Amino acid sequence: MLVVRRTFANLFGAHEYYKSIEPLLFFTHALGITSYVVVSNERGFKSLAPSRFSLIVVFFSVCFWIYCCAYKVYYKVTYIGHFLNTDITNGGEMAIVLANGIAAVIVFITNTLRRRQLLWIFENFPKIDKSFERIGICWNYRNLLKIVICQLIFTSFIYSIICILYISCWIRLQVLPSWQLIFIVLSQQIGICFALCLFHHLMISTKLRIKALNKVLKKLAHQWDNSIVKPMPKQRSLQCLDSFSMYTIVTNNPCEIIQESMEIHHMICDAASTANKYFTYQLLTIISIAFLLIVFDAYYVLEILLGKSAHEGKFKTAEFVTFFSCQMILYVIAIVSIVEGSNRAIQKSEKTSGIVHSLLNKAKNAELKEKLQQFSLQLLHLKIHFTAAGLFNIDRTLYFTISGALTTYLIILLQFSNSNVPEHPFPPMEENDTTPIRSLVSNLTIGG
Repeated sequence: MLVVRRTFANLFGAHEYYKSIEPLLFFTHALGITSYVVVSNERGFKSLAPSRFSLIVVFFSVCFWIYCCAYKVYYKVTYIGHFLNTDITNGGEMAIVLANGIAAVIVFITNTLRRRQLLWIFENFPKIDKSFERIGICWNYRNLLKIVICQLIFTSFIYSIICILYISCWIRLQVLPSWQLIFIVLSQQIGICFALCLFHHLMISTKLRIKALNKVLKKLAHQWDNSIVKPMPKQRSLQCLDSFSMYTIVTNNPCEIIQESMEIHHMICDAASTANKYFTYQLLTIISIAFLLIVFDAYYVLEILLGKSAHEGKFKTAEFVTFFSCQMILYVIAIVSIVEGSNRAIQKSEKTSGIVHSLLNKAKNAELKEKLQQFSLQLLHLKIHFTAAGLFNIDRTLYFTISGALTTYLIILLQFSNSNVPEHPFPPMEENDTTPIRSLVSNLTIGG
């Protein structure tokens, strides 16, 4: 029992930043998404070191993926091809293959050419934490490690459920896709899942540090409200927050606290801006792929549900709808993860300006007012925002945009598919049977 406790203590024990992100970087490095691993020196201190293993993984994955896509295009092997084979389904599959190809190239380019930006982000967060210590914030990296582990467990749990549903639907539908097709889908979905895990972790890290900064400023405002002006010995507060604990900060000069807060805010904004530059094209391709798959999966489901009689007996409708609905839900979760992760960081940053202006209204000292005015100007010019290659903002307005575009394209696809179906289809004609011909002639005569 003691050995088990020590094992869990070592597993969840994190006294520095790099230890808290080690599990995440292990998986992203193994999949070729990042080029850095956490290493320890002789003294036991951890840091990031570059590795060529991820580049090798990406190179062979791209080569293997190109072969599978060429096989898919040449033999016209698709999931939907086992059930529906129309111009719309073929065009949709080709569009998805093209989007996947662009995504694979962008991941490879980002991992090779922009990896120094990711290294700068990870090295910047410990510097921010050191600055926080000067204004009374002590970070609990053990809680940060638990957040990372819970995030990985949740991602694996969701994806495991989706895979189980996939396999059960294949068995029920008596359809076994080729291994090339399985590799394309699994590699795409696993890559997207762990890329989003990395992006979501950076958003959580940004949000927590902005939250800590707001706590410091709120505590300063509370001290002013209670007229606490005389120095007090620094003591550890018993109040523990999500991932950090606070010290009393009345011993410091308020001007120094505001100056440190300005520098911390500037560093956080720089980290968020660099994260946006690193992920901007990846987010664009992920959202584009997710949108394409949601549109066509929704179209497949509606086509079967609305025109069930045309496909009766060919396959089991319930399993068909379950399979493509699961795939659609997975990419809906991906879009929600991107939007909510960035939106929460943006909302936390917007609260800082209100707290600063509240302090500005309460300030009596001229020097303190000048510092707060400088902080207010900094908040005006340095704002946290995220875009997808500058084409659109990544916030909750994206839900409305995607919903409108999804509805429009679904209506167009359903109308186009209905226009290709004759209103009164002719019955099948057996050999030496002239009844349909006589009916056609009589209808033409009556119509004339």
